[in-house]
Amino acid sequence: MIMKGVTLRGLEVFEALAEHGSVAGAAQVTGLSQPAVSQQMRNLETALGVDLVDHGRRPMMLTSAGRSFLQRTRSVLRELRLAGSELTVMDLAHLSTLNLGVIDDFDNDLTPRLVTLLAESMTKCRFKLITAPSHEISEEIRARHLHLAIAASSGEVMPGVVEYPLVRDPYIFVCAKGAVAEAGGIEALMQALPLLRYDRAQLIGRQIESHLARLKLSFPERFEIGAHLSLMTLAARGTGWALTTPLGYMRAVRLHDRLEVHPVPFAPFARQISLFAGRDWTDDVPRNVAHTMKMLVSDMVIGPAWASLPWLEGELRILEG
Repeated sequence: MIMKGVTLRGLEVFEALAEHGSVAGAAQVTGLSQPAVSQQMRNLETALGVDLVDHGRRPMMLTSAGRSFLQRTRSVLRELRLAGSELTVMDLAHLSTLNLGVIDDFDNDLTPRLVTLLAESMTKCRFKLITAPSHEISEEIRARHLHLAIAASSGEVMPGVVEYPLVRDPYIFVCAKGAVAEAGGIEALMQALPLLRYDRAQLIGRQIESHLARLKLSFPERFEIGAHLSLMTLAARGTGWALTTPLGYMRAVRLHDRLEVHPVPFAPFARQISLFAGRDWTDDVPRNVAHTMKMLVSDMVIGPAWASLPWLEGELRILEG
């Protein structure tokens, strides 16, 4: 039983206050007045019997109890939002055919969940799904072989295609557990071991190489790997170090006990995951699929990633639009 005084509105206000650090910021996000935000927080803290925020500091800081409760709050709100998305998800009964392409970063759990939701909504639809690297997905949507596609954005405007931003996916540094300490620092490790490069035919490989070139960073050419899990396995074995993203890292969960992760030791950069749709799809289907995808990514990827790598909070995030 939910304890008396703990309300959904109160949890939403607490989450907004934690993210924005002020009553004014929380009021703007939630659509409440500032006095109403303050009242919601008083009610929640009274119901719990603890202070969640230090009201004497500006910007407001969470107490230790507040930090602990925030993780639970986010988990509850993610589940409720996902449940609401599934209930109202997509009215696709009118579709006769749907060809969907999804980046292979989501192969493990997320794509099956999305496909299940789609299948339940498409009662009379011929459905085709392909999973592949982003550059192949992009070629298929450009050639009009796909109606919808979820892939990394190249930043290029594709004629006849509308882009819906989904996720900001920052690049991170990955190596074998203990390797940084053994080498005496990240920079020393980067000089001692080779860079495990992604195949340059892949968009992720091209983006990494372009960023390194902009920073005038050069590393010996030894490894160029097309398969993501093979690259992560080499990193886990201490063969070299790699640049990847949280979406890629979370795919390699069976290797996590053998890997360590750090922010990139130079100017940060990120890729954008988007949903792409042909312009002739002018109804609500692309927006509904994008909304559902955001809920799934938030619940199944971003939440667990923030829990294991707290410094990703705010960097790995859902994009509006």
